[in-house]
Amino acid sequence: MSFSELSVWTFIMVFGVLLLSMLVACILKHFIPALQKTLIPVSVLGGILLLIVSTAVYFATGTYLFNFPVFGDGADGSMNGMQVLEVITYHCLGIGFIASGMRNSKKKFNKKRAGEIFDSGVTTVNGYLIQAFAGLIVTIIAVWVLNTPGMISAAGILLAFGFGQGTGQALNYGKIYENEHGFVGGSNFGLTVAALGFLVACIGGVIYINVMRTKGLIKIDTSTRHSTLSDYEDENEIPAVSSLDKMTVQFAVVLTVYAISFGIMYGLSALIPSLSNTLFGFNFLIGVLLTIPAKAILKKLYDKKVIRRRIINNYMMDRISGMAFDLMIIAGVAAIQLPLLATYWGVLLILAALGTVLTFWYVNFVCKRLFPSYRHEQFLAFFGMLTGTASTGMILLREIDGSYRTPASENLVYQSLPAIVFGFPLMFLAPYAATNNLAALITCIIVGVCFVVLNIVLFRRSIFRKHFSSAQVSAQNGTESSQDASYSENECSAENISSASDPDNKN
Repeated sequence: MSFSELSVWTFIMVFGVLLLSMLVACILKHFIPALQKTLIPVSVLGGILLLIVSTAVYFATGTYLFNFPVFGDGADGSMNGMQVLEVITYHCLGIGFIASGMRNSKKKFNKKRAGEIFDSGVTTVNGYLIQAFAGLIVTIIAVWVLNTPGMISAAGILLAFGFGQGTGQALNYGKIYENEHGFVGGSNFGLTVAALGFLVACIGGVIYINVMRTKGLIKIDTSTRHSTLSDYEDENEIPAVSSLDKMTVQFAVVLTVYAISFGIMYGLSALIPSLSNTLFGFNFLIGVLLTIPAKAILKKLYDKKVIRRRIINNYMMDRISGMAFDLMIIAGVAAIQLPLLATYWGVLLILAALGTVLTFWYVNFVCKRLFPSYRHEQFLAFFGMLTGTASTGMILLREIDGSYRTPASENLVYQSLPAIVFGFPLMFLAPYAATNNLAALITCIIVGVCFVVLNIVLFRRSIFRKHFSSAQVSAQNGTESSQDASYSENECSAENISSASDPDNKN
């Protein structure tokens, strides 16, 4: 091997162009007021710039920008530039989630706040479900009635992954559908849905802010939050600079966890070869689950004084996940090959329009009833997340709650645990839905039923108002004697747990 060979520089050139595009996008956004008003993330804008250039190059030369030899020519079994972009998107998803999962959390919530976070997680899953249900209806009709060539009935479920979970998951499942189930252009379809979701989040969010501001219901928050040392460093952490740089330690932890997740996926796929692609599609989820024992091991080592100084730094973990997600988004958008989607544009636009309307309506409905004291802040956080990513939700939220006075930002961060608990089993429906047309229909029915059931859980206090009221009366009557009061305080029945988590409960 010679260092003058283009293959040596492939990844460097790809990363260089991606990062350069983000810098150009940042400059454009700084100097063009119209771009500032859209609140479009720099990573999305940079991806769109590369998409425009790549498409123009394709029509001029017949080859996409990233398929030029300097980005990888695919010779001798190596990857071409477009495949490199997909690999970056795939790995950045896992790395970003692991870095987020490794953060230390000392936050303790009262029962009311715990109930709001639980409701936030259920709302997130319901957002996925309503998107998946609507998407499946559209593509079932497109395949069964319109006979759209190259499409499969399950393609509509990518609306939930593209809108609800972002670029990485849209690519993962699009790739599975393309490789295993014959969905022509499946990965591009998923990436395009995700890109449309980002545009919906930014443009739709800005329209909502302007309309509500015109009505006098919200105002732009111009206050600034002053950072303190605790925002950057916790007590008793390892020094920033020593024989080993602190950031190096953070990367080492994240990549070690990711390497172990690869070992688990590789081992399971060797035992169950038929599930290989599906298992590797869950790289981010397996990585997140591994952060739980990883943090438990570190805590044990701290308690035993084997390690005397804390290793994990939340600020640096946030920076790792932020960079990973920025690269994931820009690489995912840049990897779209628009000419391959020529026969799908009608379906894509219908999916985007329907997903936007239903997500807007459902999130607004929930926030109005469950989060009335900070309805608009929570709406922007949810809408941004369920059409883009959590960071998109935070971007919209900062416009009216820049100092995070309301609990909306905490709800967005901590809802992930209940969302994973309720959403994890449903993710296995996506591979099943693609097996045949009947499976897609069955999945659509199951998703619809789950949506109804989880909404009963979400609005349990309104639906079972009399039940909760009688439980509260019983608890009050039980305080007449000290013995009964002592028993009531230690009771762990389902009724008392539900009543205690009621945000409207003033007792």
